[in-house]
Amino acid sequence: MTNEKPIYVIGHRNPDTDSICSAIGYAHLKQALGDNAIPARAGKVNNETKFVLNYFDVPAPMLIDDLYPRVKDVMISSVPTLSPSNTLRELGQLMKQERVKSVPVVDNGGTLCGIVTVGDLAQQYFDELEILDLRHKGVDFAAMLRVLEGKLLCGDNMEETITGKVRIAGSHVDTMAKVLQKEDVVLVGDRLNIQELAVREGIACLVLTKHAYPVDSILATARKTGVRIIQASYDTYTCARLINQSIPVKTIMKTNVSAFAPTDLISDIKSTIVSTNHRNYPVAEKGKLLGIINRDQLIVPEKEKVILVDHNERTQAVEGIEEARIIEIIDHHRLGGLETGEPIFIRHDPVGCTATIVANMHWHRNIPIPKIIAGLLLSAIISDTALFKSPTCTTRDKETAEKLVAIAELDIEQYGLALLRAGSQIGEMGAAEIVHHDLKEFQIGEYLISVSQFSVMDPDEMLARQDALHDYLVALRHKESYDMALLMITDILKEATWLIYTGQPVGLLKSAFGSAGEDGILYLPGVMSRKKQVVPPLVEAARQM
Repeated sequence: MTNEKPIYVIGHRNPDTDSICSAIGYAHLKQALGDNAIPARAGKVNNETKFVLNYFDVPAPMLIDDLYPRVKDVMISSVPTLSPSNTLRELGQLMKQERVKSVPVVDNGGTLCGIVTVGDLAQQYFDELEILDLRHKGVDFAAMLRVLEGKLLCGDNMEETITGKVRIAGSHVDTMAKVLQKEDVVLVGDRLNIQELAVREGIACLVLTKHAYPVDSILATARKTGVRIIQASYDTYTCARLINQSIPVKTIMKTNVSAFAPTDLISDIKSTIVSTNHRNYPVAEKGKLLGIINRDQLIVPEKEKVILVDHNERTQAVEGIEEARIIEIIDHHRLGGLETGEPIFIRHDPVGCTATIVANMHWHRNIPIPKIIAGLLLSAIISDTALFKSPTCTTRDKETAEKLVAIAELDIEQYGLALLRAGSQIGEMGAAEIVHHDLKEFQIGEYLISVSQFSVMDPDEMLARQDALHDYLVALRHKESYDMALLMITDILKEATWLIYTGQPVGLLKSAFGSAGEDGILYLPGVMSRKKQVVPPLVEAARQM
């Protein structure tokens, strides 16, 4: 298995058993061939498919609501960070080492506190004309020790905040004696008289520059008066500049940060990026930093790679398919005009089920089909062919099913009837759930038409809900701007279909089937297949009209 971006193998919206099982089966084939393929689905799993997945103890494929690019698709997860107490010196070193121009600031728990940029750091240096007054900067002695890369010779309580001024001992000792305060920090080289004065006055910290070292008497006095002594290797001027860099990051970081959630759509955040014009933006969820996105990466985000199974029409594909890179199509339906940006592999066979194609592709490539995968593919064939009763069923479907039965070790009649019975159970399903159970959209001539199908053992219970089903079809048609909305109630045992419909032109049904029935319902004896017995006549009728 490679570490490349995954390839999602996905069926149509309102997935049926073939759509789900073929996605799992074809993902297995691609994985065996070395691809990072993941089965996916574009909707809720129906009762029949639940029965199949539960029977073989297989989890449902991951749900993909849409393929529109999101922040998580362009997010950089491995990001250098700082804590609010880190110094400007450490910030500069991190930026240089990691070659970054902005750094998120997080607390010990990973919560985003702010972000600091190279511009913020540069502005600090532009404002630095002299030794800064650290009294209100929140600098502690430990931070000063770190930036000086010094050695603590005497003292403790390094987490204490500096409250005095930083003074360079360039004046005469008498002058220094007049200005020194107990809270001050004094920078001095090997001038013993200044060292003695500082420790005797009990200042907060004495910084000995250029490797200067105190004599024993000065060390003893410092311990007695509680003076911290830090030895640094840098000269006095450099130490002064470095101390200015001991200011914590929290003093210059931006806290009003434009942060995005990983699930935000790229299209939704572009206006914020244009108005703020930052280079990088943090990505956070529930306050926790997950990564960053770079403005330049949003220009051409890498597209999701998908393989479509059991469909090839834009109206049936997952939302945002136009934003994805389709690399293969495996299907058994009519060509629906879906366009791709480059030549792709297409396997399109006139058989009753996509799973028939998937199984034969395994055998053609000498990839063994495991028992569970065989059971899933067999279930798809049983479902799509209504246990071989559908006119869409071909000799290849039957031959493939026989080979899969041998692998799956199933009693096909007993298992097949149980599967179809599970799919025909209405139970507490409402009109909306029944209509969306297996709904597909078709562009037929000038008309956008939805055709739903629900197969049952006994249609009486379903037909008793005719009024409610018709009312929902009316609402659906208006909501989705369909010209017509149709529901096929297919009687598996009697091999016939009751067609509930709404919309115009009704003449399309008359031309296709010779009658429009009465009161929005039409009986079609011998009709079981949407693909072969309903859509083609409608297409031909639309051409004639």
